[in-house]
Amino acid sequence: MQNTKIIFLCLFAFALNQAAIAQEDLPSEEVEVIKDFDARLIETEKVAINPTLPKQTNTVKTQTYNIPTRSLQVAYLPPKIRPLAMKRDKLPKQYNGFLKAGYGVPSSPLVEASYYTFYEDKLNIGGRFRHHSANFKNIENQRFASNEGELKGTYYKDEGYAISGNIGYTGDEVHYFGYNQNIPADTVLNVNREQVKQQFNTIKLGGTFFNGERTQGDLNYAAGFNFSNTKDNFATSERSFDAHFGVTKWIADKHALNIGIKTDLTTFKNGDSRNADSLKQKLNNFYLTPSFTFHADAFKVKVGANLVAIDGEFNPFPAIEASANIVGRKFTVFAGAEGSLQKNTMKTISDYNPFVKTFGSLNIRNTEYNHFYGGIRGAFGAFNYKGQAGFKSVKNLALYLNDFNDFITTDIGDVSLNRLDVLYDDGNIFNIQGSVEATLFKNFDAAATVSVNAYDLDNQEKAWHLPATEFNVNAKYKMLEEKLLLKGELFVANGVPYQTATGTTDNLNALLDVSAGAEYILTDNFSAFVNINNLLDNKRERWHSYQTYGLNVMIGIQGRF
Repeated sequence: MQNTKIIFLCLFAFALNQAAIAQEDLPSEEVEVIKDFDARLIETEKVAINPTLPKQTNTVKTQTYNIPTRSLQVAYLPPKIRPLAMKRDKLPKQYNGFLKAGYGVPSSPLVEASYYTFYEDKLNIGGRFRHHSANFKNIENQRFASNEGELKGTYYKDEGYAISGNIGYTGDEVHYFGYNQNIPADTVLNVNREQVKQQFNTIKLGGTFFNGERTQGDLNYAAGFNFSNTKDNFATSERSFDAHFGVTKWIADKHALNIGIKTDLTTFKNGDSRNADSLKQKLNNFYLTPSFTFHADAFKVKVGANLVAIDGEFNPFPAIEASANIVGRKFTVFAGAEGSLQKNTMKTISDYNPFVKTFGSLNIRNTEYNHFYGGIRGAFGAFNYKGQAGFKSVKNLALYLNDFNDFITTDIGDVSLNRLDVLYDDGNIFNIQGSVEATLFKNFDAAATVSVNAYDLDNQEKAWHLPATEFNVNAKYKMLEEKLLLKGELFVANGVPYQTATGTTDNLNALLDVSAGAEYILTDNFSAFVNINNLLDNKRERWHSYQTYGLNVMIGIQGRF
């Protein structure tokens, strides 16, 4: 450490010696400054430059580009169009059951009930019942009763098909009170009801196998059967059975190719309480109905046929219709031709005319018809309308004449029941019909229909007991926040022609029926109603010797649950 200090002092002394030597070398003369330094640039001559534009030229030069084509592979997902969310309308509350009960004057009870339920989205099952009767005591035995009940259900399988079935009963009770036509007005015969009572009892059964869902091939199919057995108070019975199959192929979701097959069998046993023997009649029809319907934006065309075989005889009928929209939905024209066989059985005849005589001379037949028609239809503003004119050729048209030799024994002797027999005739029918319906203003709906028939028969002078002109108008109006429903109806019909006991021709009185009614909603589940029918107390005879009810009123209550 001592050595280091000695070395450092030696070096420092050497440096001081060298500085003194350097100062001795500087010059010792003085310097005189004459003036400050001033640097200047010599002025130069400026060169003027005037630029000019290049000379214009009209020469068009074409440039050629060679761009090689290259395909680009772009992977992307297809766009998804999503609907804009909309607020759902609140669905009305659904009810499974319905009940209606009322009582009228003249004595007329009414009960109607139904209940249907859908179990686990697979089984739809339910039933209904209805009873209505009346006893107009001003005319002896002018009374009727109607009972009807049915159970039915449909089962939907996961595989897409469904099976439905039904069983039912109808009982219609009428009385042949036409004998009152032949006695003085103040005479009371006290005829036993059983002498003039007619009861039609019908049991019916049916089933259908069909596609409960849309099939992949847009093919709808259905196969089923219906059976009924009808009996009356005069040992007359009738059995009917039909088996049917149909398939429809939809093309492009709008064109329909349809083929139907049907077997319709009827056996009628004509009983006569005065004759132990009875006659059997059979009426068996077989149908094949192919058709194709083409739907376009402005027109529709159906081309088909109704091929019917009966008793070994083959009968072809047309099934053609075409329609075209001339002014959208406002004005459409249509025309067509159709034909078929319409059965006249004990059941169908008694449904239309309950005072027909079912035993003895009753024959069941087919009415054969060909119908050619054309017309217009459309919707304009608040109005929907339809008008049609047609011509129909018929064979075996059912007509009705009174049997004035159909007697029963009473206190004053034998009197005729004036029941009606069925006879048949051929001819032509010209028909004009029209309808219009409209919502004239909020909560007010009205509708009107009219039908006019002109008969030209081969043998009979008139179309006995068949109406020629019918006119109907009805209206409904809701008020008091739709709690009160008011309704009214006008029905007009001509007096039908009939043949008197002496063989002359006459016409029954015309129908002029004005009816009104009201319904008031008491709660969400119950409402009260009143119906006043035949306000003008019209005593029209629809069938000679059998007048209709005059003024009648019914009040009641109905509910849903």
